[in-house]
Amino acid sequence: MKKIIPTLFILLLAAQSISAQIAVKNLQVEHRRKPIGLDVKQPRFSWQLTSEKRNTMQSAYEIRVAKKEADLKRGKNLTWSSGKVNSDQSVYVKYAGAELESDTKYFWQVKIWDNTTKSSKWSEVAFWQTAFLDNESWQAEWIVPGYEEDTVQRPSPYFRKEFTTAKSIQSATAYVTAHGFYEAFINGKRLGDAWLTPGWTSYKNRLQYQVYDVTSHLQGGQNAIGVSLASGWYRGKLAWKDGINHFGKDIALLFQLQITYTDGTEAIIKSDNTWKCSTGPIISAEIYDGEVYDARKEIQGWYQTGFDDSNWSKVTLKDFDKSHLIATYNEPVRKKENFQPINIFKTSNNELVADFGQNLVGWVQLKVKGKAGDKIDVYHAEVLDKEGNFYTTNLRAANQKNTYILKGGEEEFYEPHFTFQGFRYIKIEGFPGELTKDNLTAVALYSDMEKTGTFTSSDSLINQLQHNIQWGQRGNFLDVPTDCPQRDERLGWTGDAQAFARTAAYNFDVKNFFSKWLQDLEVDQINGSVPHVIPNVLGEKAHGSAGWADAATIIPWTMYLAYGDTAVLEAQYESMKAWVEYIKSKSKNDLWNTGFHFGDWLFYRPDDDNSGRAAVTDKYLIAQSFYAHSTDLLVKTAKVLGKTDDIEKYKKLLKNIKAAYNKEYVTGNGRLVSSTQTAYVLALQFDMLPENLRQQAAERLVQNIKDYNYHLTTGFLGTPYLCHVLSAYGYNDVAYTLLMQKKYPSWLYPVTMGATTIWERWDGIKPDSTFQTPSMNSFNHYAYGAIGDWMYRNTTGIDTEESAPGYKKITIKPVIGGGFTHAKATYASNYGEILSGWEMTENELTMSVNIPVNTTATVYIPTDSREAVTESGKLLNEIKGIEILGMENDYLKMKIGSGKYSFKVAQQSE
Repeated sequence: MKKIIPTLFILLLAAQSISAQIAVKNLQVEHRRKPIGLDVKQPRFSWQLTSEKRNTMQSAYEIRVAKKEADLKRGKNLTWSSGKVNSDQSVYVKYAGAELESDTKYFWQVKIWDNTTKSSKWSEVAFWQTAFLDNESWQAEWIVPGYEEDTVQRPSPYFRKEFTTAKSIQSATAYVTAHGFYEAFINGKRLGDAWLTPGWTSYKNRLQYQVYDVTSHLQGGQNAIGVSLASGWYRGKLAWKDGINHFGKDIALLFQLQITYTDGTEAIIKSDNTWKCSTGPIISAEIYDGEVYDARKEIQGWYQTGFDDSNWSKVTLKDFDKSHLIATYNEPVRKKENFQPINIFKTSNNELVADFGQNLVGWVQLKVKGKAGDKIDVYHAEVLDKEGNFYTTNLRAANQKNTYILKGGEEEFYEPHFTFQGFRYIKIEGFPGELTKDNLTAVALYSDMEKTGTFTSSDSLINQLQHNIQWGQRGNFLDVPTDCPQRDERLGWTGDAQAFARTAAYNFDVKNFFSKWLQDLEVDQINGSVPHVIPNVLGEKAHGSAGWADAATIIPWTMYLAYGDTAVLEAQYESMKAWVEYIKSKSKNDLWNTGFHFGDWLFYRPDDDNSGRAAVTDKYLIAQSFYAHSTDLLVKTAKVLGKTDDIEKYKKLLKNIKAAYNKEYVTGNGRLVSSTQTAYVLALQFDMLPENLRQQAAERLVQNIKDYNYHLTTGFLGTPYLCHVLSAYGYNDVAYTLLMQKKYPSWLYPVTMGATTIWERWDGIKPDSTFQTPSMNSFNHYAYGAIGDWMYRNTTGIDTEESAPGYKKITIKPVIGGGFTHAKATYASNYGEILSGWEMTENELTMSVNIPVNTTATVYIPTDSREAVTESGKLLNEIKGIEILGMENDYLKMKIGSGKYSFKVAQQSE
């Protein structure tokens, strides 16, 4: 008899099939979603895959590109079709179609086949829009104020232009940049949501412009453009000794509007001698000193049509360079989190103070009602002193003050435009009436990096430490990796950046952020040597310090490991090589013992105990260690890029560097001339010692830690590697003891003192609540947050294999310890989210692991018995797709594919 399959069963099978089907999501071009203004002539495509089925891989892909979305969907009039390509590559696939055109939108989509030959549907349609692909596209002219400028306060100039559109508009795109900061409007609507544009680069070599889709801003008939400027990083006060005009004395605007009408014709509105200019309510604006805004001088309607600008001045044309103009590649600075005060109070000094509960970078918005001419001063500080009073001594020469002068009448709203502050507390003077929490909102500003990492544990102090690390990154990753956001500095210190780069890449997506900054590093190199800060505003003599300048090699390699993109190595290879060659030129017999070096900056030094045991590490020993490390990274990079001649050349050099190190700094018994934690950490991390001397060096390191009663003594250069070295040599228990140490010096000491960000010094606030040296005492200084890297890679065990970087091949190897009962981390890789979490009870260990589609993972389960492990309630030998690789150092090692896994390990009774 013929069997009849119930309709319900068929529907269930169909539903299962749909849920298991592979799909494509998160389409990106050059690591950005739907970017507008891309000047890359052969952009790369990336996508992620989703499937409920385990062990799913991509086996092939097909990409298609068209200028019109309708053509793309029909598969007609394509700019490029890759055809079916048999490959598991799903990141950074290079466009290979017809030559791209400037100022043009392209639509694209992708479909893929999995490892069972099943195909996905075509993905959603994504797009990118090109910027100017050649300098000839720029028709706009540089304009500067035509009036005589106040060279002391340097009030913000306001520019405007009216124009007419006579036809129906299809699209409109604005291209804008400036010498200084700018804020632009069309018909009263702000262009974009970015702040502090055009960002900070080495302006004489690379000046970014921004691209905006302004189709919705325009109207039929008369239109108006308005742009205000401020000195910004270009000519504003930077560094010390009232240094101004680092890149130029002028303040200038370049603006070009490309309009395409529905009939196919085009028009260009550009900055030229028909524009007008004046000054307005922004009396002064400086990064360090804040903004003065006089609302009585506001110009109603200045950026709208019909405004009478007959009293405005003409502009002056300038023949400034355009050849160095580049489209913006990194994420711009945007407004992020908002904070209301958690307390408003009077101090013992009768100061009116508001506490926002979080040390942050940004500004404060004011709502206020009062009389015309009422003046409100808002001062910013990170901490209160021992008596609870407002403390600004550590700001040095930075005023960090915004001033608002009321126009009177209805409630007024004010926020700064062209400055930023680092603060948790504000002091307000001159506020009319009673100040309430509703009057104040603190707005965080930082580069709009996607958050990629989370880390939580059973220990609340460690969770606060992770919070502090991430907020230190938020506050200091403000277009460049600044060292501090509050005092008269805020510079892109290279040493801080290289120390923190791997942690940064776990917490946030920093690929574009660092790619942009590294290009400025290269153009600012001085005969191969790397300046202390990038962009370099400290002069031609401030360069070449070991551990700082090595950012040239360390950060590109770190970005390659984190994102798996060889492009950063290709872009930076000559820079990396130039730095190594510079050191070589300063060395004698392969020993680098010349020049200025910061050394192990801000290491622990008990100046008041007279023990003579300060942790001073020989600066030339450090320099030789980093010389070797940079050379080693150059060799690795040459291998990735296939530069055969350089591989052998620098392998030989590396061997000689290590030989010179051992001859100069190591005794016959393996003792280092500097018997400090940092000396041994660098020797072991960079493989400076012969193998037969390494374990005893690790023992000496541990003994040193014990001698300091299980405290660290490392500074900026030793700290990032300290726990990694301990773990590598079998001392996870000591690494955890250091991590969990609550007394100074330690990572948790600032947490116990109420820190909400990472401090510059181990004891920025001393146990008696007094302060460290105020001239060098930032409370938002991310370098020591580098321990976050160890927490991700060891506590929860998430790492990438060097042979398949960017988490194409993942390692999950958690280290149980620290007294934690549970810990969990997630990381949003290029392929999707990775999860590793564990929980320990009296009877069993549970491990949760998520592996993205199109990747594989080597997973280590802490156990000494394979039979004690189950996955989703089944014995391992019952599960298809899990490959047991054997036991290794108290771990069961296995290989798995994509999917969600729940491992349980029964704890054996003693």
